[in-house]
Amino acid sequence: MQTDHERGAAPAPPPRGRRGRRTVLVASALVVVTAVAVVGALGLGGGGAEDGSSAPPRSGSTVPVTRATLTERTTVDGQLGYGTEIPLPIKSTGTVTWLPTEGRTVKRGGTLLRVDDRPVVLLYGTLPMYRDLGLTAGTGQGARQDAGNAGNAGNKGDAQGAGDQGLTDDTSRAPAPSGSPTPGGAGAGGTRSTLRGMDVLQFESNLAALGYTGFTIDEEFTDATARAVKRWQKSLGLPQTGTVGVGDVVYSAGKVRIGHAGVRLGSAVTEEVLTYTGTSRKVVVNASAAEDSWAVRGAAVTIGLPDGKSVKGEVASVGKKATDPEEGGGEGGSGAPTVPVTITIKDQKSVGRLESAPVTVEYVGRERADVLTVPVAALVALAEGGHGLETADGRFVAVTTGLFADGRVEVSGSAVREGMKVRIPE
Repeated sequence: MQTDHERGAAPAPPPRGRRGRRTVLVASALVVVTAVAVVGALGLGGGGAEDGSSAPPRSGSTVPVTRATLTERTTVDGQLGYGTEIPLPIKSTGTVTWLPTEGRTVKRGGTLLRVDDRPVVLLYGTLPMYRDLGLTAGTGQGARQDAGNAGNAGNKGDAQGAGDQGLTDDTSRAPAPSGSPTPGGAGAGGTRSTLRGMDVLQFESNLAALGYTGFTIDEEFTDATARAVKRWQKSLGLPQTGTVGVGDVVYSAGKVRIGHAGVRLGSAVTEEVLTYTGTSRKVVVNASAAEDSWAVRGAAVTIGLPDGKSVKGEVASVGKKATDPEEGGGEGGSGAPTVPVTITIKDQKSVGRLESAPVTVEYVGRERADVLTVPVAALVALAEGGHGLETADGRFVAVTTGLFADGRVEVSGSAVREGMKVRIPE
């Protein structure tokens, strides 16, 4: 007898009811697994709240709460250079016959420029040159004194002739005022001034520093001083008069760097004939007048150079006058008021050969010492408001935040302690 297979009949299909139940069971298992995963992730496992057990740990790194000092640092823009150029106080009169090149450094005894082919020499000091220095510098005053004596003599003669003034010879021999010429000199009328003053002391100190000695450095210009001046004048190619004219020298606190010239060769000397700066590079920051509390003289800052290197600086001065907001740097003149802050660089070699460039200045704002900190990324927003941290075992604790700095944040709270592990959410 042939079977159905032998007869070519198709095999009978399996019962539909059994296949349908298998599909339902597989789908139900997937739903259960998904539900368990969701409950576990949310920390809603059965009985978890009653027995104190926490939810299964989730993926993600954990970090400890650490105690540290947080420092808030702010960066502002600045300009590296030699500072503001100011005019040299040239008192010579005449025609400019030689000018130095811009950027040249002039030291004590060096020539700043030439006027009528005479050098104007740089000396060091704070007292400006305000009169000629020499043995005959007080001749004018001596002449006035002589005129006064002559007048007294005339009055004496008139009195003697009239016989009613009561003047005697003692009147003509009254003591001369301080600073008047002393007898025996070569000045006008046979007198010579004895010049005294702090400006004499300042000049003699420079003369000695240049190697011209043989006199006492004091406040009196003597014959010995005049002889040293003549030797100095000879080295400069000047007539050896022994007298220093008011326009022959210019004083500064130290060596100078030549700025730009305000006139051309052949022009008459003016107040803007030549500008100068110091020789040390510095940084100027136009700081916001509303946020310049950091700009305190002596405050330390860090200067970022264009090549990525950093050098140390110190606030040297802070301007007392803020710019008008209409003159600010914002578009349409809407910039905020600023004050100039000058920052010095002690280690000039650290700047290299750079003379002018835009730089950044980083300063310390607020600082919190010995506080508990965590990475900012560890903070989570709580449903009830505020911030919190998730512990390694899945619990959430509320915290109070403080200073944010360098990617970390100050945290405090009754449940926070040093060394506690907290999770950084993915």
